[in-house]
This record gives sequence, structure tokens and C-alpha cells, in this order.
Amino acid sequence: MENSIDLLNALVLISNYVLIPSLSYGSQLALGAVGVTLVFGILRFANFAHGELMGLGCTATIFFTWWFQSMGISHSFFPTALFAMPFAMLITILLVLAIDRSVFRFYRLNKSRPVTFVVASVGVMFMLNGLVRMLIGTDEIIFRDGQKFLIKAGLFKKMTGLNEGLALKQTQVLTVVLAVVAVFLLFLFLQRTRTGKAMRAYSDNEDLALLSGISTERIVMVTWIIAASLATLAGVLYGLDKSFKPIVYFHLLLPIFASAIVGGIGHPLGAILGGYIVAFSEITVTYAFKKFITYIVPANFAPEGLGQLLSTEYKFAVSFLILVLVLLVRPTGIFRGRVL
Repeated sequence: MENSIDLLNALVLISNYVLIPSLSYGSQLALGAVGVTLVFGILRFANFAHGELMGLGCTATIFFTWWFQSMGISHSFFPTALFAMPFAMLITILLVLAIDRSVFRFYRLNKSRPVTFVVASVGVMFMLNGLVRMLIGTDEIIFRDGQKFLIKAGLFKKMTGLNEGLALKQTQVLTVVLAVVAVFLLFLFLQRTRTGKAMRAYSDNEDLALLSGISTERIVMVTWIIAASLATLAGVLYGLDKSFKPIVYFHLLLPIFASAIVGGIGHPLGAILGGYIVAFSEITVTYAFKKFITYIVPANFAPEGLGQLLSTEYKFAVSFLILVLVLLVRPTGIFRGRVL
């Protein structure tokens, strides 16, 4: 009986600090990676400005959230940011379309090489980073309201009698649910709609698609609209789940690209799988397993140290290591190449 209780305590502990956070963080990375892989699969360049696009979308959401709250528009259960996010998406979409018109369209019409687009996207990245800092500053901002926890650790302990209490934040559930809904709608759009099929055809063979009468400008516009929407959603969910700080979205660029490349850049399903692989790897490698191990092994076998493979300061090094290994062992990723 005691062994069963220890196993349950171990399961709750690992769920609290590894499984649930990994699912939430993986969903955020997956949304970001899908946006990156969509742009790469159709427009054929790696958009290094995608992380800052997430930050911009989150910044716009914060401003709309504050505005709504000042007018008394809020909800006792859901975060106000959910109601503000559609307006922020519209702002982000308009800005992205303006950037495409003023920057990327010139290189597209001149048939520039992909590396030129990459360099241009780096310039856009720094521009967006500076814009976000000017608008909202560099301080950490927490803009969460509504109900914080769906399951509280203390209440869970009283109900079960276990030593460990399960804590489930509302933002974690919202992240997973909204990510699933967004990905489902994206795949439905790509598979069932005329525009989605045109995007897939354009990605597969640009010349043949143009001969078939597919409008390049329309495809490009729809691609940016979807990418901006996904970036805003990913940025807001990350900000709600943790907190908002402009520099964080620059740091997220590495795990997002690692996720896209692990799955096979240009392949949306691969980007989703890659997001969860990177998230589970980062959190598992940096988690201190000492307490978990003491529940499942005799006391004599418990480790003296923290049982941690890497310190949390090296969290993003895990993404870099995964990225390097994939490029060395299987450069095409799990799902091999550009397929929408």
C-alpha cells in the first residue's frame, strides 16, 4: 500500500514539473514552429523575425487588455487577453502585410536568392524588437487575470491524502486547447478550401501553380495572415502562461527553429511534433529528479545531488544540441522536407 502511495506521489510530482509544463510549452513552440514552417514552405525562406512577431502580437494584446480593463470589460473566469487577442491579431496582420509590401516584395519580384530574404528578415527582426521596446519598455509584465488555477495543490492534497499536490493553471489548459483548435483549423483550411489547396500547389511547384492561374500575391497575402495570427496566438499564450518580457521572444527563436527543423522544415505536422520533442527535452534535462527518485527507489539508493543533468541556465543549450544533432544525422528532419 505504501509503495502504491509513493508511486502516486511520484506521478503527481512529475506531472506538476515535467508533463504538464512540457505539454504547455510544447504547444507554444508548436504554434511558433508552424508559422515558421508555413512561411518557409510557401515563401521559401527562413523568417528570423518570427519570434519578434510573437512579441509584437503579445504587446498589442497587452495594450488592448489594459484598455478593456479600464472600461470595465473583463471576465471573472477567462483572461481579458482572450477577448483582446483578435484585435491584436488584426494589428499584427496589417503590420506584417505592410512589411511584406515594403521589404520582402521587392526581393520576391527580383527573384532574389533565399539568403537575401534571410538577411532582410534579420533586419526586420531588429526593427520589430526596437519597436516593441519603444512601445512597452523592457520590464517584465504580468497581464493575467481571471481564474489562475483550475486545480490547486492544497485542495488536491486534502482530497487525495497524498504528500504531493497537483496544480493545474488555467493558462496551461487554454494553451493546449487553443493550440489544438488552431492546428485543426489550419489543417482543415489547407486540405479542404480552394485557397488552401492553391497554397499547397504553390509550395509543391511554383511554376506549375502559376501556369494553372494561381495568384502569387493572393497566396503570399494569405500566408502572412496565417503566420501573423499563429505568431500572435503563440506569443499571447506564452505571455499568459509565464510573463511578458521583450527579450524572451528573441530567445525563443532558437527552440522554435529547432522544432521546425527537427520535424522537417516546411512540414506543419513535423513542426508540431518537433515542438513537443524540444519542449519535453528542455524541461526533462533541466529538472531536478532527486525528490522523484526518492519516491520510487529505497532510501539508500537516493542520489546525494539534485539529480539534474543540466542547470536551468542551460535550457536553450538543449535546443541548440538537438538542432545540431538533427542537422548532422538527419538534415531533412523527421518528415523530410517541404510538404504542406
